[in-house]
Order: sequence, then C-alpha cells, then structure tokens
Amino acid sequence: MTVINEKFVVNTKGHTDIIDITKNVQNSVYRHSLQNASVLVYVAGSTVSITNIEFEPGVLVDLFEALERVIPTGIEYHHDATWHDGNGYAHVRAAIVGNSTSVPLIDGALQLGTWQQIVLVDFDNRPRTRTVHVQIVY
Repeated sequence: MTVINEKFVVNTKGHTDIIDITKNVQNSVYRHSLQNASVLVYVAGSTVSITNIEFEPGVLVDLFEALERVIPTGIEYHHDATWHDGNGYAHVRAAIVGNSTSVPLIDGALQLGTWQQIVLVDFDNRPRTRTVHVQIVY
C-alpha cells in the first residue's frame, strides 16, 4: 500500500461560506496518473466541514437555511460563555456535518455523481485560511 499526501489552502469569508473545492481535489489526485485508489479529503478545524452537495445556488441557500433552523446563530451556546467568541453554533454545525469525505478513484476518475461536488463549509464567524488535506491510498 502506498500513501500520497497533498494539500491546498482555501481562504473563506466565514459565516457558513460554502466553497466548491472539487477542482482542487481533482488536481491533487489527477497529477499522479493513478487508476484506482481511495481518496480522503479532510480539513482540520472545529468550525469547518467537508461534504458533498450539488453546488447550485438554490441548494446552497437550502443548506444554509436548514442549518439556521436546526442550529441557529442568534442564540447563546455554552461554548460562548466559556470563550466569549460567539461561534458556539459553528462548532455544533461542524460536528454534525463532519470534517471529511471519501471518494473512490476508479479507472482514473473520481467517482462523483453528475451533480455532486466536494465542498468546504466554513461556519466560523470570521474569515479564515483553511488547509485541506487530500490523502490518496493505492
């Protein structure tokens, strides 16, 4: 088994900023000309997530509104009482969405659906610079 580690940086606006990183991941993977592998996409941080979604304006609004209904920004969180940074909601959202996704590479192509993209969602209440790790195992 061989492991290749790649990474790239994404600058965000925060506040549930949803960024399509599919091309970045494809570039990280395809530069190695592999045929079959497991690809893990991971972001470190407790207020940021990686997931898959159709990256189109309507569903991006739907995701934002759904998260706002379930984990609203305008209420007090115990985390805020501890750190006074006002981003308790961001920690909860990130914990629920998760910080990684796996995509198989089969016959040289990442196996994403026609309308499926890999996205980074930064929930923090300020702009951030995030490092995305792509680990390829074959």
